[in-house]
Amino acid sequence: MMRRTPWPRLLLIALVAGGFAFGGLRLAESRGAALLPVPVLSSLVVLVIAAVVLGLGWSVRQFTQGRRPGLDPLLAARTVVLATASAYTGALLTGWYAAHVVLVLGDLEIQARRDLAVSAGAAMLCTVVLAVVGLVVERWCEVPPPDDDEGGRGASAASGSAA
Repeated sequence: MMRRTPWPRLLLIALVAGGFAFGGLRLAESRGAALLPVPVLSSLVVLVIAAVVLGLGWSVRQFTQGRRPGLDPLLAARTVVLATASAYTGALLTGWYAAHVVLVLGDLEIQARRDLAVSAGAAMLCTVVLAVVGLVVERWCEVPPPDDDEGGRGASAASGSAA
């Protein structure tokens, strides 16, 4: 049985990744490296991945709610794994892009630093969306435990209302 990914763990991953990234970026800048703005394509790719995960999760949700007649069990299992991977990837990348934003916060009057802050901030928002979509799709893919023929939750609720 798979357990849902706890959001506090994702927050911790984002904070730790952000801390390491911040240290690495500071070190790189101290040695003369220049940080460039995040390409818009990076944010778009993250959003496309989130949309694909959401679409796959929606089809699993429709099946679990009885609105879709059939679903390949392997596709459903892969959707859960993809959702979990998306949640963790979103958390890691959120930390990475947040480190960029925090690094340049003191220099926003410089156009290049402001451009970096805006592009990294937009990318960070997209990665947060990816992580949230991963968590939502994980929840959508849950299947309620089956009721027993006799003595299960459904049976006791039915017998209780008949009495």
